[in-house]
Amino acid sequence: MAEHYNVVVVGGGIHGAGVAQAAACAGFSVLLIEKTRIAAGTSSRSSKLIHGGLRYLEGLDFSLVRESLAERALLLKIAPGLVRLQPFHIPVYPQTSRRPLTIRAGLSLYAMLGRLQRDNRFRKLRRRDWGALDGLKTHDLQAVYRYYDAQTNDVELTRAVMQSAIGLGAELRCPAEFLEASITDTGCRIHYRDASTEKACTADVMVNAAGPWARLVDRNITPAPDSIPVDLVQGSHLVVEGPLNHGCYYLEVPSDRRAVFLLPWGEHALLGTTETLYKGPPEEVAPLPEEEAYLLDVLRHYFPQRSQRVIERFAGLRVLPAAEGTAFGRSRETHLPVDNPSRPRLVSIYGGKLTGYRATAMKVVDMFRRTLPARKPVADTATLLLRPS
Repeated sequence: MAEHYNVVVVGGGIHGAGVAQAAACAGFSVLLIEKTRIAAGTSSRSSKLIHGGLRYLEGLDFSLVRESLAERALLLKIAPGLVRLQPFHIPVYPQTSRRPLTIRAGLSLYAMLGRLQRDNRFRKLRRRDWGALDGLKTHDLQAVYRYYDAQTNDVELTRAVMQSAIGLGAELRCPAEFLEASITDTGCRIHYRDASTEKACTADVMVNAAGPWARLVDRNITPAPDSIPVDLVQGSHLVVEGPLNHGCYYLEVPSDRRAVFLLPWGEHALLGTTETLYKGPPEEVAPLPEEEAYLLDVLRHYFPQRSQRVIERFAGLRVLPAAEGTAFGRSRETHLPVDNPSRPRLVSIYGGKLTGYRATAMKVVDMFRRTLPARKPVADTATLLLRPS
């Protein structure tokens, strides 16, 4: 007889792990199926930031920024060994398109959306402090603004969330490959391959949290879910030689006015990211030579004395709404299509931010309340401590 679970999750990235934890907290039995390893895809290839999304204010995504700042504050409390507050610096030069008045207005709004908490304050650095900014070019420098956001190790955070879920009774099959599923009014039947053996289980509900592979999972579900037009957008990063000792840098690319971050990463620095439409298999994504040249040009422009030697390269894939034009200005809103709005059996997660994984997971579990049997919660994701493995 096939094993039965209240919730089966496909995909072991941060959103899959988050849903597994939230569902287990709510008292439900959970199985997560992951093809390779936890955080094998985008959740190991992000910019490693837990942030409110300062630049999203330009797209008027106020609710997303507000939610992200609230989640950042929460993660700083429940994951102190994994999420760390960092100073971020925005330099302004004559060619910078975002002028000081605009930056001050944006940072003021950022602080207000963060409820004016201490971690959301900002200030303009004094000229005498510019020399301590890790070699930032000071010729023609007009102003530097400092605000705060947070950094994490995305792999360790995802593993910690998954371990929390397991500690609450969730089961993990990894490596195990999802094969197909059928969805009916009474539940779901899922087939997967575990250690070369094909297995089946049933579930009250199913969550497709496969990230860039979500469309491939949807294609193997009967009846076929409604498709959402999305683009896979490649974001490449470089680990460049040499440490950063005084925080992070929010840099405007001179050629196209995008934002690029230079961040501390162990004994070196992390530089990223790009936004390039990607059409190939998700598992084959890799930085392009032109992306590396683009990022190194930014580094050379702002930090002419720093080493250009690349220690490591990696690329991840964002799932963004399909649209014309560049990806930089597109919404980062998470889409959660369901098979049946009144009594959902299937939810697919399209998009999403590392910062908002917990809020997204709570939304998914709430969507299933009318479908799942009544259970007494056993824990709360807002208070469970997350510890490094």
